[in-house]
Amino acid sequence: MSAQILDGIVFSAEIKEDVKRRVAAMKEQGVIPGLAVILVGDDPASELYVRNKGKGCEETGMLSRTIRMNAAATQEELEAEIDRLNRDPAIHGILVQLPLPGHLDEAAALAKILPEKDVDGFHLINAGHLMTGTEGVTPCTPKGALYMIRSTGEDLSGKEAVVIGRSNIVGKPMAMLLLQQNCTVTLCHSRTKNLAEHTRRADILVAAVGKAGFVTADMVKEGAIVIDVGINRVDGKVCGDVDFEKVKEKAGWITPVPGGVGRMTIAMLLSNTADAAERTLKRE
Repeated sequence: MSAQILDGIVFSAEIKEDVKRRVAAMKEQGVIPGLAVILVGDDPASELYVRNKGKGCEETGMLSRTIRMNAAATQEELEAEIDRLNRDPAIHGILVQLPLPGHLDEAAALAKILPEKDVDGFHLINAGHLMTGTEGVTPCTPKGALYMIRSTGEDLSGKEAVVIGRSNIVGKPMAMLLLQQNCTVTLCHSRTKNLAEHTRRADILVAAVGKAGFVTADMVKEGAIVIDVGINRVDGKVCGDVDFEKVKEKAGWITPVPGGVGRMTIAMLLSNTADAAERTLKRE
């Protein structure tokens, strides 16, 4: 029997509707949530992501600003722009579109963003909140993936969860979120020995390695929840880290690529921005 599809298009629409409602309520109190995106250079993939973020803001009634900087911009110029946005009361969320040109220091730039305006959840203070289970900003992609996992209605407490990939953006925060759901979590990576022995035990399997078709059916437990975070291009087509056609015959639930976790990332970015604006309103 084929797996149930966890449809990111449907779930992201749910989240956007909720954000739209929250934005309308804030507007009645005189606050319009604002998101600013800094784009350095003209990378085509980054251009597409930025356009989609702007579209999401428009759909939910939020203020959207895109600050375009030349690919030759200096670190000082980039950080000065971040400082300006930190001081701008109309901006509740700041996002530096990654990757940056090679001569720029990404970590230093991200550290310049005020933690309360860091809607990507990459600031070290927000990473610390996630580690300790205290209130902070959760990275968008893992947050979206967890929403999809919870949508299955399964009791996650005590479940075996395996995350393949240990990036600061997806793998590590995903492991922390699953741990907070009382899962028993194994974090695997390129140095993991006998990887399939770990993945076959997983009730929840999250693939975030950036290798097309890396997770095959023989690596998956019958009835597992399989979350594919990968976005790869093969022969002009977009595909994930999971061999979707074969794994869907074995899994209980699975996310497609495209139309899966990627859709959730922007939806959660909008949600995080609304959260930031609500916190500002509460303080005022």
